[in-house]
Amino acid sequence: MNVLIVHAHPEPGSLNGALKDFAVERLQAAGHAVQVSDLYAMNWKAPLDAGDSLDYEPGARFDPSLDSKRAFANDRQSADIALEQDKLRWADALILQFPLWWFSMPAILKGWVERVYAYGFAYGVGEHSDVRWGSRYGEGSMAGKRAMLIVTTGGWESHYSARGINGPMDDVLFPIHHGILYYPGFDVLPPFVVHRTSRIDEIRFTAIRDELGQRLDDLWQTAPIPFRPQNAGEYEIPALTLKAEVAPERVGFAAHIAQEGV
Repeated sequence: MNVLIVHAHPEPGSLNGALKDFAVERLQAAGHAVQVSDLYAMNWKAPLDAGDSLDYEPGARFDPSLDSKRAFANDRQSADIALEQDKLRWADALILQFPLWWFSMPAILKGWVERVYAYGFAYGVGEHSDVRWGSRYGEGSMAGKRAMLIVTTGGWESHYSARGINGPMDDVLFPIHHGILYYPGFDVLPPFVVHRTSRIDEIRFTAIRDELGQRLDDLWQTAPIPFRPQNAGEYEIPALTLKAEVAPERVGFAAHIAQEGV
């Protein structure tokens, strides 16, 4: 299988750097082909702007969606964007690896998403009508591919528990899992999270590496998070709210994850 790792940490000698290197070695040893987009090493340009289109005319009004749509449709995107899109087409699985900074991914990785997920490539795909609101949330250009997060955080695991001060980790990561990955069609696996990164010694690092190795070995066997598909009949269209009979007692993020029988 082909695996793309998008890595976002500025220090090669960090825990993230070590885990990235380990992941590459483990996947390759299992016979998988691996590409790495090391965003800081690439000096990736994070801002989405008018210069992302080769047809940009100085002084012209910039429309992020429409300019992205035209550039993608006419093969006039900047070369760095097109290259990353080719990597995504090639990949059977995507791994986003990053430290959790201010409850989200580093800005450079968010910029990778904003620029690479062009209109017509990752969104604005499929029929939009009174009975169907595009090919997204379980469908789309990434359908059939898998995705997983490798996330590190300085906080304790209890800080991200069901009643922890930072909120449940599943809720913190929901916008990435559901919005960035499930939206264009990825099957999203449960994340691999490392807590208390400032308290890692050699013994704990060995245990973390072993746990990550098992997750990577199981990359194609692990059951994905059971998000509800948009176009499978559970949502009112075009309002895109869950139908009254679907898990009526549940609201918020949890309502959009199917549980056995509901």
